[in-house]
Amino acid sequence: MFNKLEIFDKRYKELQQKMYSEEVVSDTKVYNEVMKEFSSIEPVVNKYREYKKAKEDIEDALEIIAGSSSDDELKELAAMDLDAARQKLPVLEEELKILLLPKDENDERNVIVEIRAGTGGEESSLFSADLFRMYSMYAEKKGYKIDIINANETELGGYKEISFTVNGDRAYSRFKFESGIHRVQRVPKTESGGRIHTSAATVAVLPEADDVEIDLDPKDLQIDTFRSSGAGGQHINKTSSAIRITHIPTGLVVECQDERSQYKNKDKALKVLKSRLLKIKQDEQNSEIAQNRRDQVGSGDRSEKIRTYNFPQSRITDHRIGLTLYKLEDVLNGNLDEVIDALITAQRTQQLKESMENQ
Repeated sequence: MFNKLEIFDKRYKELQQKMYSEEVVSDTKVYNEVMKEFSSIEPVVNKYREYKKAKEDIEDALEIIAGSSSDDELKELAAMDLDAARQKLPVLEEELKILLLPKDENDERNVIVEIRAGTGGEESSLFSADLFRMYSMYAEKKGYKIDIINANETELGGYKEISFTVNGDRAYSRFKFESGIHRVQRVPKTESGGRIHTSAATVAVLPEADDVEIDLDPKDLQIDTFRSSGAGGQHINKTSSAIRITHIPTGLVVECQDERSQYKNKDKALKVLKSRLLKIKQDEQNSEIAQNRRDQVGSGDRSEKIRTYNFPQSRITDHRIGLTLYKLEDVLNGNLDEVIDALITAQRTQQLKESMENQ
């Protein structure tokens, strides 16, 4: 580990010099690449230097305590410094291990979230709307921006399907744990007998693709236009501004009708299509790893039931890590950090365990 940290430290110094060189400053692309690498290793280097400082403090304190020329008061102060540094060292070691864990290459990306009603009829559509509201409020608290791509609304205000982008600092690193089946247990608005029903909605979280990553051949695309429609099938405008794009080689179909402009809808639809193709590409690359290794918080596959929202008991349970909180209303109002932080901790714990087993 420490050999690796020394390499990072050396590279950090090299990047610091590069940042101020005329060759790098004059080339925006190169400068951005240097800054990106610099920012990615800076937390590791800073923590490593803090670790080395603690080691130096221990050596200095031991030298003072062992020295015959040191007075009693100085030795007492050195003993206190020694104790503080020794307590700090193992904490810094654990923090360094976490910082050196493999990074998810998608964590820095914006995301596309797709929510679809599942089992439960109209109640499932209403639950989909609850999930969209929860994510919207969470995004607002984190300073993220949400932009609706496509929405298929029901007459009661639910969503058969809704897709939207989330733009913000490391948005994927927070939203990626939401992929899967979300189950709700409550008395539906449509139920007169007061019986508790179980319904479900599916959430998919896609890392947003950069234009350079997915090259679309226009010959592979079938692009159709149609009129945007609202709840109950009523047309909300008289022009064919909605876009449907079919990717012929894969059969993927993307629709966008949120914008009044056909060009804006086409741009959004292409963004979603590229992100879906990127996900397929990444899944194929990781398929062998996925077969041999599944971490504690699950694969993120949409076939997994990941969370239950129980209204009668005001309980939310994340089945991947066995986390249960009796603060359902709080979570549905966008306070998701406690759940997501627990999932991140569980993932890191599993990664550390596997890292130690492979040493």
